[in-house]
Amino acid sequence: MSDQNDIIEAKTRDTKKKSELNKLRSDGFVPGILYGDIEKNISLSIKKTTLDRFLKTTNFKSKVIKISLEGKEFEVLPRDVEFDNLSNQPIHVDFQKLSANTKVIVWIPVKFLNEETCPGLKMGGVLNIVRRKVELDCPADKIPSELVVDLAEKEIGETIRISAIKLPEGVIPTIKDRDFTIATVAAPTVVKEPEPAAEEEAATTTEGSEEAKTDEAKVEGAEKPAADKDKKDSSDKK
Repeated sequence: MSDQNDIIEAKTRDTKKKSELNKLRSDGFVPGILYGDIEKNISLSIKKTTLDRFLKTTNFKSKVIKISLEGKEFEVLPRDVEFDNLSNQPIHVDFQKLSANTKVIVWIPVKFLNEETCPGLKMGGVLNIVRRKVELDCPADKIPSELVVDLAEKEIGETIRISAIKLPEGVIPTIKDRDFTIATVAAPTVVKEPEPAAEEEAATTTEGSEEAKTDEAKVEGAEKPAADKDKKDSSDKK
């Protein structure tokens, strides 16, 4: 389940007080605990640089690794990492020891293949990802590293559901009541531009309206002198 690159060197520790744990962290170590299929939980510490290297992987908490502890090797699954609120640095880590009969709940990342050759995407479609990770119930020795979706033959309008993904024997989704969606190849969103004819008609209507207003103004201006002339004639008669 793991290879040489997936081994973490650890040391047992007896630090319990807050001051002792802070001293351990300032020395470049992260305290942790190992529990699960063992007689007694083991308090341990690992180098922060080693933990940082593993944290950079996208599936750290769903990948089986080995812990080498004082000459013994334990096959484990990282279960939780606590981070400092201010520095965002790891300050505690939990590992679960596994056995052949252990079953675990893990989040597994989804990987999409052949996006560049997908017919639907080449036609302008959009890959709408609904779930980037899927929660699975797995035997400890059957945990997949990723769930693969092949887009090579997907057309616009197609929906990829969990049933389309081949899972290892004994591995099942935690959502059991429906065949849930992983992603869709959606039609492109098109913004319709105004047609040229419609624009010209709108412009003509606007121009006509402006001309009408101008003509009205001219008529009103022509009426005023006539009114002034009537007033003058009335004055002469007097």
